Amino acid sequence: MDFNLPETALAVQDGVRAVAARYDNAYWSECEEAHRFPIEVFNDLGKGGWFGLNIPEEYGGGGQGLLEVAIANEALCASGGGAGTFFYVTTPGFGATTLVRHGTDEQKAEILPGIASGDVQFCFALTEPDAGSNALEIKTSARRDGDDFVIKGQKVWISNVENADWMVAVTRTIPATDAKPRTNGFTLFLIDVKEALAAGTLTYTPIPKMGSNILFSSQVYFDDVRVPARNVIGEVDSGFMVLWDVLNPERILAAAGGVGAADAALAYAAKYACEREVFGRPIGANQGIQFPLAQIKAKTELGRLMAYKAAWLFDQGLPCGNEANVAKLTGAQVAWEAADQAFQTLGGMAYSKEFPVERWLRDARIGKNIPVAEQLVLAHIGTSMLGLPKSY
Repeated sequence: MDFNLPETALAVQDGVRAVAARYDNAYWSECEEAHRFPIEVFNDLGKGGWFGLNIPEEYGGGGQGLLEVAIANEALCASGGGAGTFFYVTTPGFGATTLVRHGTDEQKAEILPGIASGDVQFCFALTEPDAGSNALEIKTSARRDGDDFVIKGQKVWISNVENADWMVAVTRTIPATDAKPRTNGFTLFLIDVKEALAAGTLTYTPIPKMGSNILFSSQVYFDDVRVPARNVIGEVDSGFMVLWDVLNPERILAAAGGVGAADAALAYAAKYACEREVFGRPIGANQGIQFPLAQIKAKTELGRLMAYKAAWLFDQGLPCGNEANVAKLTGAQVAWEAADQAFQTLGGMAYSKEFPVERWLRDARIGKNIPVAEQLVLAHIGTSMLGLPKSY
């Protein structure tokens, strides 16, 4: 058993850190306050090839795996740009991972080179207002019309629509009431976002939100969006397995981002605790400050190991659902706990926007609810890993 990262992963870590080091906390806070997409850092990462890590070399990518993508995301978030995790979840995650594993040769040739070069962005449309976390009950429908499908429905909390070139949309081609089993009748589509927006059949309304304002999270409306049949991902009516192959990488990347965000908050708090003196000594010498930070540090290291393990399992084609859920749970918790304890360490000054801690706190909180609620992760661990009875 070898816990050393491969040379590919170490090179990714160093490369992303070098890019991220050009952008300080003031930059990320300015983007957050202005509700502005951090296009400069995104473009720098794209030019460096850091979004094409898991894309085969024949399409201009690095030919690596989800482990390298997770490490890239972790390194970016550890720089202080925690909301930058959406860069990796949306495009290398929802876009590249899905197409590499389930796309047609035509889809790969058309789209993957643009992801690898940083010129193409993605979003993912699953959640609906009425279905919530119960994906089986989505109602957005797709019906066949000649060589096209016509999509109608509504999604909510869809991130990055405003920047996306392509959307992976999850639809029902068999209504939930008629599907036997219930997992039948799902079909995933590639939607050309700009084309659909120009046609007026796709519209979106940004939702005012507490944090992560470097990109929108929107209500999205499909008003007879026409999609060529060649844009189906996988097979019609059999998209549920494709969907699961999207959700596990999403959880793994979210976990890696959470661990990176925890690293940033812990490093900031520790530095402050070494420099800030009260009653003639650094406050970090006090166990009331030191021990909570140390506890979160230990938990962060455990979360990192599980995120790496889950990504490695995914890359080996092995089952990784349990590990992805444990990693996601832990990554979200340590991101929140580290930001909260950093806030406590700085005291009243943490409330000031002069410091990044209040931003980290706002950005971290949503991780306990997305991409899947903490309670549902715990239910999965209880039933699938402990064998406890289901409540439904």
